[in-house]
Amino acid sequence: MASVPGLLLLLLAASGLGQPQDTELTFLLPAGRQECFYQAAPGNGSMEVEYQVIGGAGLDVDFSLSSPSGVLLIMERRRSDGVHTVEPTEPGDYMICFDNSFSSISEKLVFFELIFDSQQGDEDPDSWAEMVEPDELLDIKVEDIKESIESMKARLERSMQMQTVLRAFEARDRNLLEGNRDRVDFWSAINLAVLVSVAFLQVYMLKSLFDDKRKIRT
Repeated sequence: MASVPGLLLLLLAASGLGQPQDTELTFLLPAGRQECFYQAAPGNGSMEVEYQVIGGAGLDVDFSLSSPSGVLLIMERRRSDGVHTVEPTEPGDYMICFDNSFSSISEKLVFFELIFDSQQGDEDPDSWAEMVEPDELLDIKVEDIKESIESMKARLERSMQMQTVLRAFEARDRNLLEGNRDRVDFWSAINLAVLVSVAFLQVYMLKSLFDDKRKIRT
């Protein structure tokens, strides 16, 4: 059964107009649970799905991606991350599921991102040309300016997406380091307690060897 975040994502996708917006989400996946999200996609487009398990024991999760027609496109088990591209897309709602049913104790912190191929240049090709007079078109290469600005915008958006992915990597590595530190501290405390106990035991045994328990007669 889809969770509340998944239903919200479905409503947002259904209410959007035109080209879907890139989406990123970080959520907590409880132990023994499965969470599914739905994302609407246009036909003959491109959709990229990237996910990272950034917290939880094992840093792994089961991942699946199904098409609007119900075909299982991708199925991965016990993975910590993955990147998948669907091209061309089928019009309708894609189902993205994360499964933590194999874990009965540990919850997982999962980050995922959806990136769509930008088609903004095809939506309104004359929007820039309408803002200038015909005489000015002779002196200014509007199409070249449009292509340069759109290319710059696409690169900036890609840079932001890469920074988001790098932050997810950093969060996962930090959680892993903190978990290792806690385990080292725990076992160090146990080893220290064992060493102290053995030291006291040795002192007691050595002391008992020199005790004269014979009765003295007067």
